[in-house]
Amino acid sequence: MWHDVRSLNATASGLMAAVVIACLASGVWWLSQLPMFTLRTVRVDSVHGTELQHVNKLTLRAGVVGRIKGNFFTTNLEQVRTAFEAVPWVRRATVRREWPDQLIVEVEEHEALGTWGEDGRLLSVKGDVFTANLAEADEDHPLPALDGPEGSEKEVLARFLELRAMFAPISLVPEKLDLSNRYAWTVKLDNGMIVALGREQDKTTLKQRVQRLVGIYPQLASRLQDGIDTIDMRYQNGLALSAAALVLPEDPHKPVKAAPKKAVKPNSTSTSSKIKQRQ
Repeated sequence: MWHDVRSLNATASGLMAAVVIACLASGVWWLSQLPMFTLRTVRVDSVHGTELQHVNKLTLRAGVVGRIKGNFFTTNLEQVRTAFEAVPWVRRATVRREWPDQLIVEVEEHEALGTWGEDGRLLSVKGDVFTANLAEADEDHPLPALDGPEGSEKEVLARFLELRAMFAPISLVPEKLDLSNRYAWTVKLDNGMIVALGREQDKTTLKQRVQRLVGIYPQLASRLQDGIDTIDMRYQNGLALSAAALVLPEDPHKPVKAAPKKAVKPNSTSTSSKIKQRQ
C-alpha cells in the first residue's frame, strides 16, 4: 500500500515538474519574441581597430543584413559569421550579441602580397589564397606574381620573402617566383633577368646559390651592360648565362667578350657643331 502511494506521489511530482518546465519554456519563448528583442543594429568594426582599406562598412552591412534571420536570441551567429566571410577581402569575422538588440561584427581584411597562379587570385601576407578585385589590390603596391603546386602557398610566400632580402644587397627585387611541379625554383627580377635556382637538396641550397650569384653579379653587370637574360645557378661551382650582348669568339680558345655598344647617332645640335668645326 505504502509502495503504491509513494509511486503515485513520484508520478505526480514528475508531472508537476514537467508542467512547470513547459510553462517556463513557453514563457521564455514568449518573452524572446517581444518586439524589443528585434535586431535593430548590426555594427561592423575592424578587428585591429584600424580603418578597413578594401571593405566598405556600409556596403558590407547592407549586403549581409538582409540574410540575417531571427532576433537577438534566435539569430544563428555561425551563419552570420559565414555570410560576412563570404564577402571579398574579408579574411575572418567574429560575431557577438550586445544587449538587447544589437550584433557586433569584427572583421579582419586580407592584405594582398601578390597574385597567385594564372586565374586572377591573390595571395595574402599570411599565405591565404583569395579572390578579389585585382585593380583594388594594385592600388596598394605593385603585385609580384607567385605560383606553385596546390598546397604550397605558404612555402612559396616564405621563399619569396627570403629571396627579397637576399637580392637586396645588389638592389634587385623579385617580381615573379615560380615553384614547378617538380619543386624547382625560378625567380624573375625587376631588371628582367630570370634566374633558375633549381631544387633544394637541403635547407641551405637556395641561400648558397643566391649568395654566389650576388657575389659575382657586379662583375657580370659591368661586362654585360645591356643586360643578362637568364642565369642558371644549378651548377655546383659555376653558372650558365645567356645575354643578347654576349658575343662568342670564332676561336673557342679566346675569351668571351661583351658585344660592343651600338654607336649613338648624333642629334641635330651635335651634327651642326661638327659642321661648324669642319668649316
